[in-house]
Amino acid sequence: MMFDKFKDNFPLLKDKWDEYVSYYHRIEVPAKTVLLKEGEVSKKAFVVEKGCLRTWFNNNGKDVTFQFAFENEIFSGAESFQKSILSFVTIEAIEPSTLYWIHKKDMDKIMADIIKIPVMSQNMINAVQERQYNYMKHFLSLIKDTPEQRYLNLLKEKPHIIKRVPQQYIATYLGITPVSLSRIRNRLAK
Repeated sequence: MMFDKFKDNFPLLKDKWDEYVSYYHRIEVPAKTVLLKEGEVSKKAFVVEKGCLRTWFNNNGKDVTFQFAFENEIFSGAESFQKSILSFVTIEAIEPSTLYWIHKKDMDKIMADIIKIPVMSQNMINAVQERQYNYMKHFLSLIKDTPEQRYLNLLKEKPHIIKRVPQQYIATYLGITPVSLSRIRNRLAK
């Protein structure tokens, strides 16, 4: 099972590991499958075994890609999932994907146990801070960097996105049109 490779990373949870893993359900979905719609309350979090997901929102009729998830990454409409509020994003598979999902009520059971273990609590806080740092870095890049610099940063820091994600999604992630992205790529190829 996919989670077996992570077991050694969580020695403090070994007594409950099998119980926690039993809460996850495996699904296979084709590309273009919507897992959460903007305006719904997120009741599931996903772990990507194989494939790619993207988070996007509608901005006056245009998709704006906000985030991608690949193998071994956890993904959800985080704010909606945590607070049971309406999601301001849509999550969809952009490749045929194999996922494990967990319902919020089951995740809450796990979190109630984990929060009692100081080192696990600290690891959770660190993960949330890392996610916040990545969001802020991307947000600030959209404000201060030129489109070409944003593309160069993506090439340097996350080349796997360039290799796997369709150009129209990369363009919206960078805050530009597909035509502008094509021009940047052509200019850099010379």
